[in-house]
Amino acid sequence: MPRKIQQYDSDAISVTFEPALCIHSARCLAALPAVFDVQKRRWVSPENGDAGDVAAAVHGCPSGALKYTRLDAGPAEQPDEPTTARTVPNGPIYVRGDITITDGEDGEIRHVTRAALCRCGGSANKPFCDNTHRRNGFTAP
Repeated sequence: MPRKIQQYDSDAISVTFEPALCIHSARCLAALPAVFDVQKRRWVSPENGDAGDVAAAVHGCPSGALKYTRLDAGPAEQPDEPTTARTVPNGPIYVRGDITITDGEDGEIRHVTRAALCRCGGSANKPFCDNTHRRNGFTAP
């Protein structure tokens, strides 16, 4: 069940977070702990970092749960080129690029620049990973 998209703004950058897509890789926390801190009620504080650094940390989010919009005339988020897909051992497939995800009838589910796609078949949020692979014993290189 989707949860509301959260938005966090500073004068220079707006960061959105879509909880339903987050796979808790914690790359944002490691990249900028002053900006991303799950111990705080307002867990994203973009004003605590340089807008370029915040954008780079968001771009490192493998699931696409975090996105940004520059408000200071800085560069907008761009899809990676070329488009890539990388399997995570015993985990999802990370895709990056200009990606359109469609259903069985070629209906568009989402157009994204980053996503973590389910590989174990157990996700309740298909085609996106929800970390079910950690509980269902999925193993694959």
